[in-house]
Amino acid sequence: MKITSLAIEGLLLFEPRVFEDDRGSFMESFREDKFQELSGLNTRFVQDNESVSKAHVLRGLHFQIPTKAQAKLVRVSQGSVLDVAVDLRKGSPTFGQHCSVLLSAENRRQFYIPEGFAHGFLSLEDDTIFSYKCSDYYSQEHERSLLWNDEHLGIDWNVKSDLVLLSEKDKTAPSFADFESPFE
Repeated sequence: MKITSLAIEGLLLFEPRVFEDDRGSFMESFREDKFQELSGLNTRFVQDNESVSKAHVLRGLHFQIPTKAQAKLVRVSQGSVLDVAVDLRKGSPTFGQHCSVLLSAENRRQFYIPEGFAHGFLSLEDDTIFSYKCSDYYSQEHERSLLWNDEHLGIDWNVKSDLVLLSEKDKTAPSFADFESPFE
């Protein structure tokens, strides 16, 4: 497994070792001891989630606040997404900045997003299957979101806004300017 640190501290890109032959392919999608050894992290995942999305579905920017903040390890098993993480750690030199990566069934990359980040993705194909491991359980009481197209964040989703399919929650999410971060 190859691990790459990204431009914002804490964000990691994992590329698993894939074994292919004339029958198909095999890979370990997650192995706790190797994850901890290679990343130096002691993150324990307690919940797995999966969504299926049409092309142009945008989910996010979501996060949970302390005491139920979540780290996530995300991947795509079918289709492709533009995946985005926004740094919400107010003491960070990259506070309010974002990093985006292309995740697909073809490239098999996995994106690690620590606590203190908002997360969202844009599905680039119909029937995209997006899976993620979470370090804490879902808590509606602690769930928050930010506006996906907030001008202060300046995220280039590379899609016309009239094509984007959003939930009501994501359409009415607060702006970054109105956000007071609980993350140090």
